[in-house]
Amino acid sequence: MSDYLQVDVRHTLGDLSLRVSCSLSAPWTVLFGPSGAGKTSLLRVLGGLIRPDRGRVVLHGRTLVETTSGTWVRPALRAIGFVTQQPTLFPNMNVTANIAFGLSGLDQRSSGERVGQMLELFQASQLATRMPADLSGGEKQRVALARALAPEPRLLLLDEPFTGMDADLKVSILEPLTAWLAARSVPALYVSHDVAEAFQTAADVMVIDQGEIRAHGPAQAVLATRREQLLRQLGEGTG
Repeated sequence: MSDYLQVDVRHTLGDLSLRVSCSLSAPWTVLFGPSGAGKTSLLRVLGGLIRPDRGRVVLHGRTLVETTSGTWVRPALRAIGFVTQQPTLFPNMNVTANIAFGLSGLDQRSSGERVGQMLELFQASQLATRMPADLSGGEKQRVALARALAPEPRLLLLDEPFTGMDADLKVSILEPLTAWLAARSVPALYVSHDVAEAFQTAADVMVIDQGEIRAHGPAQAVLATRREQLLRQLGEGTG
């Protein structure tokens, strides 16, 4: 399989020196590491929210960043969806309008169809006319996910996006989301602290610590030492 994403960047952020060189070829890559390790910083570099001191980012053969030549594609033009732990919705727009916000290039009918598909994918059809203030935390996150996928991005960045969702809902969303990404060859780089999620998505795993990649490969191999933690999580889910 060819690489979806190629990253080779160096950047200094306060006390953290981010030094990442990797290629992603799996549809899902789960990013593990302690707080302050550089996980969110890496997502922000890829999304264009941080400009690296030096390096190169290539997505599906398109160069987004090349510091040597001065190439810099603005965030809005990168075709990257980004969902953070704290969803940010437009408070004056209902759910339908929030999801449709990035679909200005589609006609009204096509936009409506796309919004309907996203609502169904994230089991949020009943929320279509509600305002953000009337949504729970988990509902807001589902709408944020729907909005990020509606423009059909080329890369999806997820920073602990399932916060606030119960385990059953999370599992019911992960399966169709994984299928959606795979069908469109859209890679997802996903920050999580939940070992079970890596196995549910048949993900590769990347372990980052002190700004560097310490391990990268299939979940079964990289997370072998966390077997007891996984079994404990699964036991809690069935108890």
